[in-house]
Amino acid sequence: MSKARVIAYYLPQFHPVAENDEWWGKGFTEWTNVGKAKPLFKGHDQPKLPADLGYYDLRVPEVLEQQAKMAKEHGVEGFCYWHYWFGDGKRLLEKPFQAHLKSNVSDVGFSLAWANVKWGGLDYGDKFKRLLMDQTYSGIEDYTNHFYEVLPAFKDKRYLTINDKPIFTIYNPSGLPDSNAFIKLWNKLAVENGLKGVYFIAYQHFDFPYKEQGFDALTPPSPSHLFSRVKYGFLDKLVNKVTGYRLNQFKYKSFKLRNIYNHSKIVEASDYRDIPKSVKFYPSCSPNWDHTPRSGHKGQVIINTKPELFFKNLENCYDRIKNYNKDERIIFIKAWNEWAEGNYLEPDQKNGFNNLNEIKKFQERT
Repeated sequence: MSKARVIAYYLPQFHPVAENDEWWGKGFTEWTNVGKAKPLFKGHDQPKLPADLGYYDLRVPEVLEQQAKMAKEHGVEGFCYWHYWFGDGKRLLEKPFQAHLKSNVSDVGFSLAWANVKWGGLDYGDKFKRLLMDQTYSGIEDYTNHFYEVLPAFKDKRYLTINDKPIFTIYNPSGLPDSNAFIKLWNKLAVENGLKGVYFIAYQHFDFPYKEQGFDALTPPSPSHLFSRVKYGFLDKLVNKVTGYRLNQFKYKSFKLRNIYNHSKIVEASDYRDIPKSVKFYPSCSPNWDHTPRSGHKGQVIINTKPELFFKNLENCYDRIKNYNKDERIIFIKAWNEWAEGNYLEPDQKNGFNNLNEIKKFQERT
């Protein structure tokens, strides 16, 4: 049987930029929060310390070369880079992806996921709840400029595709004023520029009407889409049926009540048997999760993580896609390097290559 296409989300915030210098202090990168993390409860595994790749700087070309080699050796087909376009040409953290695009690195492919959301200081524990960067939508001209910004990547032979169309994932798709108009325009521009179109994936919970909004498929946000399933089970389904929302979309104050989850329970909830076959989605799984370096006691934590549970999670994901067409057998991993979310495949000092080795073992068995 054909192998799964394993694609890992890739965070480019491992180099200083002027905006972060202004907001958080000179030299801020993702490592800043990682380095100051502390355990918040008995048995809490913090801080997370990188191993083979160290506290890298993505301005150094050799880092990408090492990451790509590591990914290929363990069965990861590509990186899905978080892409920041805030409207009217305003970008952030674009240099790592541009460096990959301009490089000769071919061990891994790549795609883009538009982080379509404003940046707020609250996400990083900012008690002042500042709005750092707004997400704006100024219409057709801006959408067209955005398309031509990513067109060179779409045309690159390394860019990941489905049905010969470049994959473009959109986080917070409901934030678009008119997603159908946006998608229609981009597909038109794609054909005019020699492509067969664009394959749009909505990064959203299962209750999002992705077909009606013009998307080809959906991918659930991992692991947050599983938290309410684990914590509340039947109540979560009832609330969803009545209100259209999941319980994890409501706000709670109690860290003890809400935010600690056992890895085995997360994996049990990831079998997707209750999701209708008519829903075209690409499953996503996470080897680990700990958001406390960014958000302190408000952060969600998965405890008792084990490589064999990650392997089982991969198997659950594959059960859903095994009958898809070959190039649609995609599993997203969140993430390659979200260190301040405790959410990464890269080796750390405690667990080494354990999770990457599970992907390799999984690929050899599928």
